[in-house]
Amino acid sequence: MSCAVDDEHDGRYRAPEGATGAKVLGVGNFGTAKLMQSTRTGALVAIKYLERGEKIDENVKRELVNHRLLTHPNIVRFIEVMLTPTHLAIVMEYAAGGELFNRIASKGKFSEDEARYFFQQLISGVAYCHAKGVAHRDLKLENTLLDGGAVPRLKICDFGYSKHSEIDSDPKSTVGTPAYIAPEVLKRQVYDGKTADVWSCGVTLYVMLVGKYPFEDKSDPRNFRSTITKIFACDYKFPSNVELSDGVKDLIRRIFVVDAAKRIDVSGIQSHPWFTTNLPLELLNVDVDVDESDMMTIEDIRAIVDAAKTPGASSMHANAAHAQEDIGFSGEFEGEFDDDDMHA
Repeated sequence: MSCAVDDEHDGRYRAPEGATGAKVLGVGNFGTAKLMQSTRTGALVAIKYLERGEKIDENVKRELVNHRLLTHPNIVRFIEVMLTPTHLAIVMEYAAGGELFNRIASKGKFSEDEARYFFQQLISGVAYCHAKGVAHRDLKLENTLLDGGAVPRLKICDFGYSKHSEIDSDPKSTVGTPAYIAPEVLKRQVYDGKTADVWSCGVTLYVMLVGKYPFEDKSDPRNFRSTITKIFACDYKFPSNVELSDGVKDLIRRIFVVDAAKRIDVSGIQSHPWFTTNLPLELLNVDVDVDESDMMTIEDIRAIVDAAKTPGASSMHANAAHAQEDIGFSGEFEGEFDDDDMHA
């Protein structure tokens, strides 16, 4: 598949060695993501291209600033952002293992040990985000990637709906993916994005264990109104044909609590006996020492995004952004309800 995207990066990135061109990793409303290679280090990177002009707004700036604040083994690393003649190019760590969603889809479900292995990493990354003041607000299997290792490491990605507790406005909009969304988010009132993240983590854990969404209407999986009704009622069951330990059932029950004030928080999850079983030592410490001497500054990011609001020399083909629909059956609000974000 070809895509009319300008790959000019002042010689810093090129198509991977031996390839006839840059591989397209994904195309969607967000733009186009391509696999490229750093000419300086030789490392493979993912570059997301957003067409310059009206698509570049304060939401894009917020996403990049929040992502830049986060450097953790379980978060896709932000590298830099650049201007090409036609696009804003966002350079990120390449996760060769693809989406966790695809791993689930191919296996049906995970064993409890495998689910715990990935859930421990997910919570480690989320705890770090929260410690840095960032709520993700769209945690789901499709936004968790895997590196290419034989024993894969989980990487959280896509901070497009993220909010910082000190920089951004208080969350009150309905954003995210219905199957994963917390009940308080659906009320269109101010809510705690971090507590809502915990609910989404619970949905991810349930799907890894069961292979189905907890609040999905089995007779009509794409009926989001029915899904939302079940979320408000916290109407879910543990299937009788799936063997689950009492420990993981207890943890899920503590997560799926409609009253957000009574829901277990990330620190509570981290101290839960089921979670701490076989916990890798490297996940015990949320604090990560980072050398920021060669990292792009927040000020530079803001300046480049502002410059990208000016249309480029030419534009990408109009239908490129719609060439591929979003994979998955969990649905997505895609931001049309995100009214408060325009005033962040």
